[in-house]
Amino acid sequence: MSIAGLQKAAELMANSSFSVALTGAGLSVDSGIPDFRSPGGIWERWDPMEFAHIDSFRRNPERVWGMIREIRALKSNARPNPGHEALAELERMGKLKGVITQNIDNLHQEAGNETVVEFHGNAQRLVCVFCGKRYDATEAGDPALGDPPVCSCGKILKPDFIFFGEAIPPNAYLKSLAMVEEAEVMLLVGTSAKVAPANMLPGIAVGSGARLIEVNLEPTHLTHAYGSVLLRGGTSEVLPLLVQEIKALMNP
Repeated sequence: MSIAGLQKAAELMANSSFSVALTGAGLSVDSGIPDFRSPGGIWERWDPMEFAHIDSFRRNPERVWGMIREIRALKSNARPNPGHEALAELERMGKLKGVITQNIDNLHQEAGNETVVEFHGNAQRLVCVFCGKRYDATEAGDPALGDPPVCSCGKILKPDFIFFGEAIPPNAYLKSLAMVEEAEVMLLVGTSAKVAPANMLPGIAVGSGARLIEVNLEPTHLTHAYGSVLLRGGTSEVLPLLVQEIKALMNP
């Protein structure tokens, strides 16, 4: 990460009246939740089209709960890392209006962010895909033990995150669009921005006049396409440095 890039990113955010973050799996890696698509990730062991498609769940929810238990076990020991905490601090400072997250781990809320748009849902909740009733995930008991949790209607519950074949929750989608259209700066954290439809949001932001800042280990297709300011490095290392630099500009 270059010092010049860090200073430029800090200037953009310090001078912005409306900044928004889009976060992805890379942010939660340092909390012990591996990227599902990375080598050794969940999709290497569980074919997503066989175990993470809504049609598979409807056909055989007991079988799909084998994968769900592994996801819940990963989350059970995860805690917010310095990257999450930095984003929460930016919101408290008034330099971040909110977070749009593709993650389902609830770590933004645990870190202290108050405006969080859950683009792909949240593993902390359960939902019945048959009657629509929702529950807290604690009602599922130990993530490694027991039968799948059952709704009062008698059907097996599904975690309230988006499976393949399901639509993005309309409220989350519309709120995300409204935020990126108003943004002057969009902070992309730990995401390659390749998964649709979240991958459309940076382009919409740029089309509305926003500048992009990327915090990633590697450049993405957005880096050159939109002239992003790239802060290359781990999110839990880079984001606290960005907060310090913004504070220095705001309180010389």
